[in-house]
Amino acid sequence: MEDQAERLQRLVVPGLDAILGQRLDVLDDGFVRVIDYMGSDAAIVQAARVSYGAGTKRVHEDRGLIRYLMRHRHTTPFEMCEIKLHVRVPMDCWRQWIRHRMASTNEYSTRYSVAIDASQRTPAGEWRLQASGNRQGSEGFVDVSRGEALSAREAEIQDLCRSVYNERLEAGVAREQARKDLPLSTYTEAYWKIDLHNLLHFLALRMDAHAQEEIRAYATLIGEKIVSQWCPLAWEAFLDYRRGAMELSSIDARIIQAIGKGDTQAAMETARTLGWLEEGPKGLRPNREREELARKLALLNLPVPWRTQG
Repeated sequence: MEDQAERLQRLVVPGLDAILGQRLDVLDDGFVRVIDYMGSDAAIVQAARVSYGAGTKRVHEDRGLIRYLMRHRHTTPFEMCEIKLHVRVPMDCWRQWIRHRMASTNEYSTRYSVAIDASQRTPAGEWRLQASGNRQGSEGFVDVSRGEALSAREAEIQDLCRSVYNERLEAGVAREQARKDLPLSTYTEAYWKIDLHNLLHFLALRMDAHAQEEIRAYATLIGEKIVSQWCPLAWEAFLDYRRGAMELSSIDARIIQAIGKGDTQAAMETARTLGWLEEGPKGLRPNREREELARKLALLNLPVPWRTQG
């Protein structure tokens, strides 16, 4: 009996094919390369409609469907797209990266091979100060003259660590032990394969202003240079409904509704009930939820009730 199965063509994306295998530079010696990919915006549409072929012939209909899926967090169709990247990244940055577990990863082995002879170095003007209100973040920069001294010391210790590592290898020490004093600035490489849904989650977290600047540089490049070419309709929807969106809790909504009615007293009472207005020695005690809502109110050009009282 003749096989009646429909023959399908592999979905291709010319914009992504144009950069396939190219090294896209990040930091001083890092890079991202697209090795392979599966699917496109059309694959998302196909999965959502459980159909075959190229999907609808009208781009605006595909766009509307993808935006609906993103808006209402119907994530499975986005899992139909996958991409494989080859990345070179400093080890301290890779520690954060590898926490995103919904991916397949194979990293360069310094037990099997000699460690990559490259370390991420910091220009004199890019040493960041510890943030005063965020224990894991930074704000502002060290004075350049002081930064020059810090950069010189950085180069000194990296060179020393590499020299000691090489001495151990020359002495016949096992690679798995010789590596133990290499700094976290040492570059590693990995193949990283992930579906679009989980990649967008990675980007939402790592492109955020609160993410460490180094990993943010990788995430921004992946988003703006790769995903935007691969699935432009999904990327547009991601920017509108995830990256540039504002999420409101039920508490946020209640307070904003009160402000919208001009009922500042009700807004203040809600905040007080939640314990947001407890006084400390220097004014209101720190409260993350209260300050997060204050930032949302500022973006909406709405008054912050507890800052306008008295």
